[in-house]
Amino acid sequence: MMLTIEPLRLGGALALSGAYLAMCLGIWRSRLARTRPGGATADWLVVHASQTGSAEFLAGRTAATLALGGLDARAICMSTLDAAQLAGASRVLFICSTYGEGDAPDTAARFADHVMGGAPDLSRLHYGVLALGDATYANYCGFGRALDAWLLARGATPLFERIDVDRGAPDALAAWQHQLSHLAGTSDAPDWEAPAYGEWRIASRVRLNPGSAGAPLYRIALAPNDGALPAWEAGDLAQVSAPLDPDHPREYSIASTPDEGRLELLVRLQTRVDGTPGAASGWLCVCAGQDDTIRLRVRAHARFRLGANAARPLIAIGNGSGLAGLRALLKARIDAGIHHNWLLFGERNAAHDFLCREELEAWRDGGMLARLDLAFSRDGGQLRYVQHLVDAQRDALRRWVAEGAAIYVCGSLQGMAGGVHDALVAALGPDTVEAMMADGRYRRDVY
Repeated sequence: MMLTIEPLRLGGALALSGAYLAMCLGIWRSRLARTRPGGATADWLVVHASQTGSAEFLAGRTAATLALGGLDARAICMSTLDAAQLAGASRVLFICSTYGEGDAPDTAARFADHVMGGAPDLSRLHYGVLALGDATYANYCGFGRALDAWLLARGATPLFERIDVDRGAPDALAAWQHQLSHLAGTSDAPDWEAPAYGEWRIASRVRLNPGSAGAPLYRIALAPNDGALPAWEAGDLAQVSAPLDPDHPREYSIASTPDEGRLELLVRLQTRVDGTPGAASGWLCVCAGQDDTIRLRVRAHARFRLGANAARPLIAIGNGSGLAGLRALLKARIDAGIHHNWLLFGERNAAHDFLCREELEAWRDGGMLARLDLAFSRDGGQLRYVQHLVDAQRDALRRWVAEGAAIYVCGSLQGMAGGVHDALVAALGPDTVEAMMADGRYRRDVY
């Protein structure tokens, strides 16, 4: 299950064709300006710090809106921005998500440590901040707020007050668009509307962990009512709008590839304090029948796709329902004939919680998984988690990384993600981990 502090990304704009063509023209003008002789940079920088893609998506929309008004704008990742570039810029819009309890997302970790850890003179900078977050967390929009305070302390001038967005709240995004229209001097930018949900049905639902001491976990296959599967890539997410809470869709890692002819999820049944099932997981795992309509849409998760890592050796690390995203990545590589794959996976008991056991063992025995290392925390007298596997395999990890391997981590934020990260830093060194994070060889989808 993918529940993230970063709000749900809005989908493609459903704009009128005239406005769409105007936006395309604006983007073309902006790109033409950026390629003019002398290598001059854009007049406006739109800097995104994204964990699951929402900030990156909104940065693209922001740059396009500015370009629609004839401004020279460019969207860039915060991982590429250093202190000298920032000090030399005059107009920057920041769109920042928050990871965990107030931390910078992976793409902004280097910036937070090195740039925000310094004291550059930003007195010539004018800026705006769109902070993405989830108000159910104690440190709501923590990184965006910290960035705003730091910019002010370094002498930068805000163009307008910081805008905080709670789980993609439309009114907050509309306020940001209003500011952009004012800056660009245009009022005809198309709305950033999300795509409509499709109608799906449950084709099959199987509990993967009968007898487990943990909460039930189901493998759910979904089929579109109209018979046409949408396009997606391994690493992408499904948004589900449950009847009991339609305004707060839940996101789940897609566990299958389109070539398999079905969209699969691994969903753990969540329960409330009073023992009743969660709104979305309860709907998918227990309440919805085969005749009920599941409202679902697919959204791209560029930060967890294979992308430039498609041909690299892959080290996949995760626990619990995090196997969903890792399973899709591994299946895509296996179908492409790439077998330099290593899975490190953790759960409770081998007898009840070895998820997708037959498939994983078949991949290992057939050479499609070069390595399969498992940790079952409740087997034996000593607790053993997936981060302990990472620690025990330091030498092998170093060899794989030296050969160019990418590392993908999927699963729980509490406990696993932090433990695995610390183990990787201990094994590879902080500089290597930071560099891998900056260049996209270390990617995380945790919740």
